[in-house]
Amino acid sequence: MSSAATGSVPPPFDPELAAALEEAGDLARPGFAPRDIESARRAAALALDPAGGPDLTLDGAFGTADRTVPGPPGAPGVSLLVCRPTAKAAPAARAARPVLYHVHGGGLVAGNNRVGLPTVLEWARELGTVVVSVEYRLAPEHPHPAPVEDVYAGLRWTAERAGELGGDPERIVLVGASAGGGLAAALALLLRDRRGPRPYGQLLLSPMLDDRNDTPSAHQMAGVGLWDRTANETAWTALLGDRRGGPGVPPYAAPARATDLSGLPPAFLDVGSAETFRDEVVAYASGIWRAGGVAELHVWPGGCHGFDALAPHAALSGAAQAARLDWLRRLLAPDRRAG
Repeated sequence: MSSAATGSVPPPFDPELAAALEEAGDLARPGFAPRDIESARRAAALALDPAGGPDLTLDGAFGTADRTVPGPPGAPGVSLLVCRPTAKAAPAARAARPVLYHVHGGGLVAGNNRVGLPTVLEWARELGTVVVSVEYRLAPEHPHPAPVEDVYAGLRWTAERAGELGGDPERIVLVGASAGGGLAAALALLLRDRRGPRPYGQLLLSPMLDDRNDTPSAHQMAGVGLWDRTANETAWTALLGDRRGGPGVPPYAAPARATDLSGLPPAFLDVGSAETFRDEVVAYASGIWRAGGVAELHVWPGGCHGFDALAPHAALSGAAQAARLDWLRRLLAPDRRAG
């Protein structure tokens, strides 16, 4: 048993979120296990069925196109969904727009490049940006490094072809939530170390960073909330197999393993106080500060994992969404350039 606190009482949920969790019933039950992976994939596919899924044009504000671009050496091509503002989008078109490069969530085992995209498109409509959303191979069929290498290949293509998309290759912001946030953080490390294109920023929402699953918050949330310690173990084991939690796991798989967080783009990180990832996200922001970097951190009191999707009209969800959009607006202000 580790020295991390075990058996401690979890922090309380925000009252509106507690009510939403109660109303969700079995849909919000903890304990996601390997046997649940296929059902999670089916549920994601059903929710994103083009016949009944969300309108990714936002009523004509975006034109969308699927592109298959070269993948990592020896691997299949990578699927990108490119969303470009139309004449209906605001603000007025610029010569080259910023690009939000989106990495979807799904616990590394489910989802595609449509997951989580409506929220990102709302930001893009407000800010006048292009959105490129990447699809990556899923674990356990495709363990590390397949997912991050796919995300890397998609980013390289996006940077090289940004001009063709109406985007600015020097203002690409990495965006991801949950597993997508972890992959976005890993991508920033990989781009730094391979001397690839430099992102303009990284927006990491409840990012999944630490395969060791052994922080106080991970123990506190065992059996509690939307993504508990068991679910976390399922996902990390799918990605890493027997290597999970052991020595030698690279930071490009689990960014919390990084010993050097210098040279990274400005970061926004947020997390709920009542979720498994709380302590690893706080530690990651602290590591960026120790390395002399720029990070903005929000710990939302009473927030559970994915609270803004669970209860989008809750006051806490509104505050979180406003903070994220405000950070993007400040980052992308015309008179600002990333350091």
